[in-house]
Amino acid sequence: MAAETLAFQAEVSKLLDIVARSLYSEREIFLRELISNASDACDKLRYESITRPELTAEDAEFRIVLRPDAKAKMLEISDNGIGMARDELVENLGTIARSGTAAFVDRLAEDGGESPSLIGQFGVGFYSAFMVADEVRVTTRRAGETQGWRWISDGQGAFTVEEAEDAPVRGTSIRLKLRKDAKEFLEADRLAGIVRRYSDHVALPVVLVEDGGEERVLNTASALWTRPKSEITDEQYTEFYHHVGHGFDAPWLTLHNKAEGRIEYTSLLFVPSSRPFDLFDPARRAGVKLYVRRIFITDECEGLVPGWLRFLRGVVDSEDLPLNISRETLQDNPVIARIRNALVKRVLGELKKKAEKAPEDYAAFWENFGGVLKEGLYEAGDQRETLLPLARFRSTAVEGLTGLGDYVSRMKEGQDAIFYIAGEEADALARSPQVEGFRARGVEVLLMADPIDEFWIQAVGAFEDKPFRSVTRGDIDLSALGGGEKPEAETKAQEETKDGKLDGLIASFRLALADTVKDVRLSNRLTDSSVCLVADDSDLDMHLERMLKQHKQVDTTSKRILEVNPDHALIRALAGKAAEGAAADLVAEAAELLLDQARLAEGEPVRDAAAFGRRLAKVMERSLAAG
Repeated sequence: MAAETLAFQAEVSKLLDIVARSLYSEREIFLRELISNASDACDKLRYESITRPELTAEDAEFRIVLRPDAKAKMLEISDNGIGMARDELVENLGTIARSGTAAFVDRLAEDGGESPSLIGQFGVGFYSAFMVADEVRVTTRRAGETQGWRWISDGQGAFTVEEAEDAPVRGTSIRLKLRKDAKEFLEADRLAGIVRRYSDHVALPVVLVEDGGEERVLNTASALWTRPKSEITDEQYTEFYHHVGHGFDAPWLTLHNKAEGRIEYTSLLFVPSSRPFDLFDPARRAGVKLYVRRIFITDECEGLVPGWLRFLRGVVDSEDLPLNISRETLQDNPVIARIRNALVKRVLGELKKKAEKAPEDYAAFWENFGGVLKEGLYEAGDQRETLLPLARFRSTAVEGLTGLGDYVSRMKEGQDAIFYIAGEEADALARSPQVEGFRARGVEVLLMADPIDEFWIQAVGAFEDKPFRSVTRGDIDLSALGGGEKPEAETKAQEETKDGKLDGLIASFRLALADTVKDVRLSNRLTDSSVCLVADDSDLDMHLERMLKQHKQVDTTSKRILEVNPDHALIRALAGKAAEGAAADLVAEAAELLLDQARLAEGEPVRDAAAFGRRLAKVMERSLAAG
């Protein structure tokens, strides 16, 4: 078969350019990444050989070998792991088949590639080789197959795939043609130092072949999680986190535990300090690998960690599962279920300690992963009592984040509900017209800006017997809050209503908007804005309905209630005009304009943009003529 030249996926080409520029000062990590990949390849073959022992019959000792060739300016990293077939080469080295890749690479490009922590959220993996190499050659043969393959690229937009008769019996060999300024990676001591720093924890030997063929094992070659905690340094934990999580950041929290009793397992889990780029990938994959007696089983065990803890990275090593267990049956295995429950309890317990003892650190964690953790409030009914006190929110009363317990402690006299407003951005929610009356009375409103908020609130219902209530729904009576004292404007408005001064305007608005709103009524939740829209108590919350409509879960939008601020100068002027017998079309136009204004304040489009423009032009004409 002749050599075939293929183009990189567009995202790969962008990533290669960014990696080559951005990680120049961090380029020694290419060796860590390639060794990690080689280790994973050996782990996968070790698992397959449980049911197919013939795959490793002639070479059962797994290892990774480094061969520097100073004369040829080449560095070879090889393993005797599972290897790759032709299609796997193209898929694994030519594309990045993960949701969100394009958007993430665009973010990197906009950032100018200056942030190693941002790049670390992605994990440069194999492509880091191009930080030090002008050309990369990958020669490989999949275990159990006869045909070998070679992949060649200079990282400039294309790669070549061809048959390779000189491929290893099994496994992969990566040969790097080093750049002129990368000769340091041909020095034995330099390579040994990198391995000791970054890959000492790799649980199989990393061997350096020196001049004359002498071999030297560079790492400890034992699984880090099996060692006593007292013998492991913070630096070793961090490097293992980098290995298992493929990140650049330091772990925010490290949990190393050995469980003994009815079930025995060891867990070494990390909470990242930076948000992984694929955190909100619809697949919701966790980053925890499952081992059985030090043998890798899978990194896609859905039952091991719940989706709402998918930010965790690390390993779980069980002593009780059979080595030949099917990956398909893992999710329903009772041992996995018990391990999962224990892991959840431990992680939430450690988060509680952090929240109590280091609230500022916990706030940083919540900014990264709070939106994911709140998914547990919706999905895990048995964990709600533990999760609710851990939840943090922005609010109209305090700077930064606040908890529900603190909110309840600040509730006003006469307040029997936890008020909230849901939307897409906390700052915009804080300026929402529906919040004005609450702020004027000193009543705190929580700003719910995560998409999951609308769903978990419906599932949870209340906290400490205080129901959650949206400020955009129903006819909320604010007069009883804050000790019962009524603002002067509210008192004046009620007096005018008794005199009938606003009744005529409300009746005219109802007539003009009869086909577009459910009702028009005076509001006690507005202080600065002239109007706002609210949902009837029997209807969906407005933000929830918008989300469901965007995702085609509902077809129609419920009619809203238009609330009018009786103390606003514009409303007073319109009421005066209506009382003087102003033309009906003038009042009707004002009603339509105010409705469109309320829609825009909610982030919704006006019903008829052309008609809105004509009405607005008329108002401006009249204003200029009167002036």
